[in-house]
Amino acid sequence: MKWTTNPTPLQALVTRSLSFAAIAAFTLNPALTPVFAGDYRVPAARSGAGMHAQSLSLGIGKSVVVDLPSDVKDVLVADPKIANAVVRSAQRAYIIGAAVGQTNIIFFDANGQQIAAYDIAVTRDLNGLRTALKQLLPNAAIKVDGLGDGVMLSGWVSSPIEAQQAGDLAARLADGAQKVVNNIAVRGRDQVMLKVTVAEVARTVIKQLGIDLSANMNYGTAVVNFNNANPFTAYGRTLTGNSLVGSFGGSSAVPAVTATLRAMESVGVVRTLAEPNLTAISGESATFISGGEFPIPAGYSCDPTTHVCTTQIKFKKFGISLNFTPVVLTEGRISLRVMTEVSELSNENAITLTQAVGNSLTVPSIRTRRAETTLEIPSGGSMAMAGLIQEQTKQAVNGLPGLTQLPVLGSLFRSRDYVNGQTELMVLVTPYVVRAVAQKDLSRPDDGFVDASDPQADLLGSINRIYGAPGRAGPARHYRGSYGFITD
Repeated sequence: MKWTTNPTPLQALVTRSLSFAAIAAFTLNPALTPVFAGDYRVPAARSGAGMHAQSLSLGIGKSVVVDLPSDVKDVLVADPKIANAVVRSAQRAYIIGAAVGQTNIIFFDANGQQIAAYDIAVTRDLNGLRTALKQLLPNAAIKVDGLGDGVMLSGWVSSPIEAQQAGDLAARLADGAQKVVNNIAVRGRDQVMLKVTVAEVARTVIKQLGIDLSANMNYGTAVVNFNNANPFTAYGRTLTGNSLVGSFGGSSAVPAVTATLRAMESVGVVRTLAEPNLTAISGESATFISGGEFPIPAGYSCDPTTHVCTTQIKFKKFGISLNFTPVVLTEGRISLRVMTEVSELSNENAITLTQAVGNSLTVPSIRTRRAETTLEIPSGGSMAMAGLIQEQTKQAVNGLPGLTQLPVLGSLFRSRDYVNGQTELMVLVTPYVVRAVAQKDLSRPDDGFVDASDPQADLLGSINRIYGAPGRAGPARHYRGSYGFITD
């Protein structure tokens, strides 16, 4: 029995309009994903032996309308927990996404022939995340895709901070996502040049004054010897070799007294200046070090056959080091993490090791000044880490108990050791967002350097004719006669 229905003109117009909407949706979306228009229908698949399964993607809790080419009799759903199919009419079905995963749905007619097949991929509904990313980063091109239990971000942004913001937003808005894979590329990454000035001035004042007394007195058969050697304990050792020796008496009947005066006064100043310039890509680190390495013992290695032990040596770095990591936030603003360190060898707190063969090895110590900070600064702005002032005073008085307290004569029985040190360190940091420069706009340290000719070097003692004046290198002068060296 066949039913024939003659549609009214209004029904025919509606049918043609819906068919046109389905064709338009298929033209704009060849991947057969759910369209964003008001028509949530997928075009009917072609029936036949050569038919291939169509790919269909939808979100959790979302549905899509499928028009079938012929009447459906049976439906096969591979995994109803992922997606399900509901048939309400002979040639129309509704596919509903239930959970994240993949499955397939096959439709059969009354003869058992396959009339349609769909590969279903159910992902999370990421339209809210796409809208939020578009509002947050309107100038970026970010694509959001579901990847298993996670979300994958791809596309490009203009700065690393925008890529980080997109990843943080996806982690918050991706409902139930276990992991967010951020594959966003940064287009046109900026480069930052850091100009650093490290200036340090260290002043030291050392004063050492002491008198060593020794006396030899004879009383009949008794001999009395008196020795008073005053140490200098501020540094733990005597820094002066200046001495003045005076003797009194000396015969067997008269007591002999010997006095040794040791005195030193030293004033020193050390100035350290470094101006390194480094350039790094936004988000990457750059390191600079100017100094050296000194050896320190790191244990012993013994040969089990000869039983000969040798000292193992490792090297410790010292000098001026700089490490910085810039991140360009917006136009003209830079987030900067800076770590600078100034270290030098010192005899303070040095240790002396005595080896098995009787030789001694002195290992110096390292004085270190280090500063580390993170700040946000505009391009071309300067930041100063100042006020790093250190002052240290050491004073020690050593002498014979009781006699050192005498008003005037007490100086003969004591020594005074005075050490004062002042150190002031300042670091200036200026970052710049840099661009490429032409080679003609660059200059080298040897621009304008011209070696002196033999007559200038021999007769005038000149080392060079021109230095530091680019473009002024002229032709060498010619002298008449013979000059230079003659070898027979």
